[in-house]
Amino acid sequence: MALGLFWATVSLVVFLLISTADMLGYLKPKNHFDVDGKTVVVTGGSQGMGRALGKLLAQRGANVVIVARDRQKLEAALKYISAAAKDVEKQRFHYISADVTKSEENIRIVEEVTSWNNGNSPDVVWANAGGAYSELFIDTPVELMRSQMDLNYFAAAYLAHATLRSWLRPASTKQTSEAAAAVAPRHFIITSSVVCFVGLAGYSPYAPAKSALRSLADSLRSEVRLYNGYRRANPSKGPAADVEIHCVTPGTIFSPGLDNENKTKPAVTHILEESDPRQTEDEAATAAIKGLERGGYLITTQWLGSLLRAGMLGGVPRNAVFMDTMKAWLTPVIWLFMQPDLEGKVLRWGEKNEVKLPQ
Repeated sequence: MALGLFWATVSLVVFLLISTADMLGYLKPKNHFDVDGKTVVVTGGSQGMGRALGKLLAQRGANVVIVARDRQKLEAALKYISAAAKDVEKQRFHYISADVTKSEENIRIVEEVTSWNNGNSPDVVWANAGGAYSELFIDTPVELMRSQMDLNYFAAAYLAHATLRSWLRPASTKQTSEAAAAVAPRHFIITSSVVCFVGLAGYSPYAPAKSALRSLADSLRSEVRLYNGYRRANPSKGPAADVEIHCVTPGTIFSPGLDNENKTKPAVTHILEESDPRQTEDEAATAAIKGLERGGYLITTQWLGSLLRAGMLGGVPRNAVFMDTMKAWLTPVIWLFMQPDLEGKVLRWGEKNEVKLPQ
């Protein structure tokens, strides 16, 4: 018994030391998301987090293509993004006006970027377009339910389909095993939301689409390994590069999108999220890119999202094994108090206020 207690104590001490070193940044991994000289596409890039992502990518040396519908906003955003370039003489910037809810438009985006990029596919594609419509489910028009799924799920799914069909074609030039191994992977990134981890009254039109995005990312992460494995075994016949899939789950961001969301948001939803941490566009974008640089797959941008993620990991790979394990132990205890509190707030609101019933 004493020997068992000794080894348990040693294990705990080692665990805490490694966790502390990780938190303090002493265990610095290599940069898994080096975009210097790479071509990056960001949908929803004319405002909000998308515009902030474009600026940060430009600062890191990327050639940036932003996609949205409004040309005037795109032109202003591109000027803002290009002004942050690391090397103004080498970097290139471009915008594409497109409706990403249409499958054919996503095909056009990939083809136009490839043509603009001297016949080369983009190195990184970030499906960031989206927007929340917050309302109680029975008060939401059915056409808005569909439009929320179109914008927040199908837009990313269509872009993933078009991008992967481009990336996974046989390479145009034959590669040796050594050359194939030296090629940096391509990255397809999906912006989901913390609402994929927890259900809240008022997000029923929006949360299902974001939850579907997380499931899509999980599935694609598994599927691309099929092609990555084939490429490694058959470098002369396989795709030009491995593919990595990532899913980013920001929380509340101060942005034009939030202002629009708040126009219909029920009062009870405001109460449920009144204590949630909020981030600026730059803060959320910075956290997302840092998570990619650390090699993360399911990436959060603030502490609350990190805790929610830890409690929902299941078979998802851990970004930081020790910290994720500690959070996974802690989260069920937190939920013992958080869940009754959230449900109680909704119940009390219904008890004290007039609730509109369907006629």
